[in-house]
Amino acid sequence: MHGDWPQLDWPAWRETAVALQLRTQIIGKVRLALTPWLNHSWHVPLYVSARGLTTSPIPVGSRILEIDFDFLHDRLIFMTSDGRSRGMGLLAGNIADFHKAVIACLDDLDVPSAFDGAPSEMPDATPFADDHAERPYDSQAVRAFWQALIRIARVFGQFRTGFLGKASPVHFFWGSFDLAATRFSGRDAPRHPGGVPGLPDAVTCEAYSHEEASVGFWPGSDAYPQAAFYAYAYPSPGGYAATAVSPEAARWDATLGEFILPYEAVRTAPDPDAAILAFCRSTYDAAADLAGWNRDSLECSLGRPGVPRVVA
Repeated sequence: MHGDWPQLDWPAWRETAVALQLRTQIIGKVRLALTPWLNHSWHVPLYVSARGLTTSPIPVGSRILEIDFDFLHDRLIFMTSDGRSRGMGLLAGNIADFHKAVIACLDDLDVPSAFDGAPSEMPDATPFADDHAERPYDSQAVRAFWQALIRIARVFGQFRTGFLGKASPVHFFWGSFDLAATRFSGRDAPRHPGGVPGLPDAVTCEAYSHEEASVGFWPGSDAYPQAAFYAYAYPSPGGYAATAVSPEAARWDATLGEFILPYEAVRTAPDPDAAILAFCRSTYDAAADLAGWNRDSLECSLGRPGVPRVVA
């Protein structure tokens, strides 16, 4: 720990992280199967909660279903608004057994249990029901990741208060396994070419239907094996990649086509919140200025607790 920011070592917890991603995908696909489509796939993410990650309310007829990853007690909890609940452990094991147990919990609660059984955005992934590889579960590493998400979501949430236009919630996408927040100019964007592995082109095109500037965080991947913040604009305006952004550790990654800020640089900074906020602001400023967003009508001062926004 540096201050109260946990260390995140992707190679050390990779196997647990991949297993957790697959498990969040199973629960995310339950939400996807039961929830009406919302623009930019905003009906599918999970949200950071006081115990881990949650689906938030899912409509099931006249009832509500919520599914929570409880990282404090290594449990997955299913709750319905008629007072019923089921639970299962978050333990080492295989994905096929986890998938089967999730279906059993849904069946016990009289919730439809048919959902897409293939992982998303993971190349060459095995269907959940056929994935019998034994996987570890490092509960301390999972809790460290969640504690990082709590701190990052706080800053992303603060950044979101300074925008009057269309903006996403701060949400966790289980497909790409990242926490993200997006601002929109209000203008249509060119049709996205698609081609994202494990993601239908129709979904990608709908997600990028409008001009946007996004900031996010992921814990690492095989392609980029370290925790990092990222930022991008779609479509990317001319000169965007050459812009100088803050803090000093941030840089443009030509392979990824995004600005990158290593998590470790933030964790060890004198003021981690300020470092993240500087990254959010400077990458957004570059996108909005170069693309000619109507910033005077889209922005406001950052919000403060108990203080209404002043309206002229």
